[in-house]
Amino acid sequence: MRPADPACTDPDWNEVWKARQNLHDSVKIPDDPSHNWNRKENAERYNANSRSAYDDRIRLTIEGLDVSPESRVLDIGAGPGVLAVPLAHRVKEVCAVEPGVGMVAVLQERAAREGLTNITCMQKRWEDIDPAKDLAGPYDVVIASLSLTMEDIRAALAKMDAVCRGSVCLYWFVDMPFWERMYAELWGPLHGKQYFSGPKADCLFNVLYQTGIYANVEMMPLSKEYRFGTMDEMAAFFAGRFGVTTPEQKKILDAYLSLRIRHERDGVAISGNSTFAKVWWKTAT
Repeated sequence: MRPADPACTDPDWNEVWKARQNLHDSVKIPDDPSHNWNRKENAERYNANSRSAYDDRIRLTIEGLDVSPESRVLDIGAGPGVLAVPLAHRVKEVCAVEPGVGMVAVLQERAAREGLTNITCMQKRWEDIDPAKDLAGPYDVVIASLSLTMEDIRAALAKMDAVCRGSVCLYWFVDMPFWERMYAELWGPLHGKQYFSGPKADCLFNVLYQTGIYANVEMMPLSKEYRFGTMDEMAAFFAGRFGVTTPEQKKILDAYLSLRIRHERDGVAISGNSTFAKVWWKTAT
């Protein structure tokens, strides 16, 4: 990673990222069961959704990577193998860094079912990875897809750059994704508080710029859909996600969902669109 310009008078964008991330973390529901990725059932639900709703995104992401049968890939925040598993069919090896116990279990089961033996799982947060002890770099491609939740993003990016001998490809939100818009619209009525969105791709680009990395940026569409067998299942899921505990809060949530759901033959669904960015650069070798 190249040194920043000492004459730069812009804000320290790493501190901006930290502040926005801390504000975002402050409004999270601490006991939200839907985001506990140590639970295998949550990982299985995420995996099932990713294999249908995200098919186009996965295809476009993989087609946009500079990989060959000899490539070694590092996937940071790999989840249940949304990218790691299909990539493993195309490259020499994949190292998947993922802290969630349930996510790693689902990833390993997927790999076994598809006869893949070239995926190595490292069950740690990226912040806790010691490249000298935990990784077998350098890697030809390093990816982090919608997994940039690190507080110190500059340190996280420096580590990515250091273990790569080819391209680092990051995928992050440009605007509020659909699920965050739901939070923003419901937080005041439900909790009487302001909702704080996390840092977005503009902040990420500026952090890179201040470290001397002039990244390429490509905009991509991002869609999200939640599907449930019944309205009661949907209401129960979102009640946990949005911290609904009182009858009055339940009425607010039910009214909100009733205006946005689609009734289909096999159940109910709710969906929305937004934009995310591919932010990528070639490392100095």
